[in-house]
Amino acid sequence: MEIISRRKRMTSIARRLRREENRTIGFVPTMGALHDGHLSLIHEARARCDVVVVSIFVNPFQFAPTEDFKLYPRDLTRDSALLAEYNVDYVFAQTVEEIYALGFSTYVTVEGLTDKLEGAARPGHFRGVATVVAILLNLIKPDFVFFGQEDAQQAVIIKQLVRDLAFGSEVVVAPIVREASGLALSSRNAYLNDKERHAAAVLNRALGKAAGAYNEGERSASQLIEMVRETIESEQLARIDYVSLNDAETLETLDRIDDRTALLSVAAFIGKTRLIDNVVLGQARKNVISANA
Repeated sequence: MEIISRRKRMTSIARRLRREENRTIGFVPTMGALHDGHLSLIHEARARCDVVVVSIFVNPFQFAPTEDFKLYPRDLTRDSALLAEYNVDYVFAQTVEEIYALGFSTYVTVEGLTDKLEGAARPGHFRGVATVVAILLNLIKPDFVFFGQEDAQQAVIIKQLVRDLAFGSEVVVAPIVREASGLALSSRNAYLNDKERHAAAVLNRALGKAAGAYNEGERSASQLIEMVRETIESEQLARIDYVSLNDAETLETLDRIDDRTALLSVAAFIGKTRLIDNVVLGQARKNVISANA
């Protein structure tokens, strides 16, 4: 496994793999602090591709001024050792200056998908995500790029980005990996103490209750949302940011599900830590959902 810090080196290697060796490249972008959710993406990439590249970059442009950029967990030594165990070929670990050169002033905005849910709660977040993903895809030009369903809105936005800007990659979205309690794995779970971690399982429990009602025939958005709210509000350590029901592809807000595939999502604070979770309701539920560019 080679750890690469310079973009020219990464571009050169990727070009050689594609043109001279005709090998397929799978790319997993991360911000480090790796957990089993990331490793499930790497496992999927390893199964599909000849070469696996993982990036580790804590992207400052996707953090709001009030968020935890400086405190976000960073441990390249630990992450690299873990990636070596999973037979990753290349780790692209860049500095901010390497990605955003002096005078950087070009940003990517995906209209229509970024002004709701996480976009409304975290203004500018998805501009930062779309910009860095565009840079990384342009540098590596992978055949496949892998994201997790936990960040469902991000996955929808990246699919749109790849289609609109004609990146030659296929976006693969893998299912949420959870702790035994049902808590979705996230790097921010590290901020939770034992009591908060136990309390945080209420998010999945609330979504599960609504999913059960959907399976029994409930189609009203207001009813499903209220079920989620009531369950989360029963936990004293939880404070809801939003609960929303949206079309799973367009993110259009829904009053009813009917024959559409819907994304029921929640963001809530457990103590001081903000967590997100979601469940997909409808016909298009799959273990791995992919979208061709």
